[in-house]
Order: sequence, then C-alpha cells, then structure tokens
Amino acid sequence: MSTKENGNQAKAWSRNDDSNTARTTELDPVSWWRRPCLVTPGIYVCGDLDTQNTQTATEQLANWNNIGITDIVDLRSEWSDEQFVAMHAPNLSYWWLGTHDNGGDQALEWFDAGVNVINKSVAKGGQVLVHCHMGINRAPSMALAAMLATGVEVVDALARIRAARPIANIAYAENAVAWNGIRNDIPKELVLRDLRRAQRWLATHPTDVGWVINRIRTAEVAA
Repeated sequence: MSTKENGNQAKAWSRNDDSNTARTTELDPVSWWRRPCLVTPGIYVCGDLDTQNTQTATEQLANWNNIGITDIVDLRSEWSDEQFVAMHAPNLSYWWLGTHDNGGDQALEWFDAGVNVINKSVAKGGQVLVHCHMGINRAPSMALAAMLATGVEVVDALARIRAARPIANIAYAENAVAWNGIRNDIPKELVLRDLRRAQRWLATHPTDVGWVINRIRTAEVAA
C-alpha cells in the first residue's frame, strides 16, 4: 500500500445515477487507505499499519519517521500495535485509545484522551499521526475535535480534513462538535449553530462511504 505524503488530490466529481451520493472519478480508496494525510499543521490522519506483512509495516513506520511523526494515536478497539511499534520504531510514542466504529455515539472521555495527547504533542512541536483501521471515521473525527479545540471553525475544519483525505467520512463529527461545546463551555446556542453547520456541510459534501469501505475490504481480503 502507498504511504506517500499527500499527492495530487482527487478533484473531478461526478454523480452516481442511482443515488445522491457524490463519488470522485479520480478516487482510488485503496491508495488513500494507508497514506498519511496532513489535515492541519502537526496532525496527520491515516489508516493502520499492515502488520500482517512485517516488511510492509516496517516500511510504513520508516515513512512515518521520515515525515517527522513523533506520536501515534491508535483509535481501534479491535487491535493494538503497541508491541510492534515498540520493537520496530521505539523512538515513536504510541497511544492506544481504542473505541468502536459501529456508528453510535463516541464518549466524551474518548475525545478528552485523544485531544489531550494530540494537542499537547503539537504544542511542543510534535507531529501526531492519528489512525483507525481505514482512516474513514474514527481518526478524522478525532482530528476534527483536536482542531475545534484550538479554535478552528467547524466548516473550515471539515473542509480541510476532506481536502487532505478524500475518503474521510467523519461519521462522528457531531459528537466532536458537542464535545467541544461541553468541554470549552461554549454557549448552547453557538453549539447548536455549529452542529447545524456541520450537518449541512456533511449533507452537501457526502461520500460514498459504502463503496469506499467495500473497495478497501476487497483489497484487504485479496492481500
């Protein structure tokens, strides 16, 4: 799998005749799966290490080192690479903050832990790679929360994430907005405004998430 930094991003959009979901004509989900995507200074979003193939995974870690990653935030409840990273890249700080990806709500405490690690590291000059399995929902949503916590406006943050990582669906965006409102004592009317803005943006910039996941799963099974 490619682990190059962001190259030319998909630009051409077309409509699927059978749905209202937008799909990029130039988008290859598999090529984006394990590609580190810089969504804002200091924060990359990515899919996981391919630890089923030791050589590939060690090459991924080497690439992460080459682009300056200092911290890995792993959001998968289903797996941990702690021992693998400790063996093959002991210079990297590894944080396991596993959670589900079942489409339900994410806990406030999950965002607390992730944003704390991410923004503390970035504030000290670190480069944080946030990943889940495919880098579609959990990791982009955590990156969104970290960006909101530093004052980035919600639509700007969503647009930056999608521009950097076209396969990002950001399913837990509303949870991230609500978390930011609660933890930063933002007035309720402003939180509701930001929730509406996030909902509107996501509704007008949909991803064909089922197709994206299917393409990646097909490649994963074939590997």
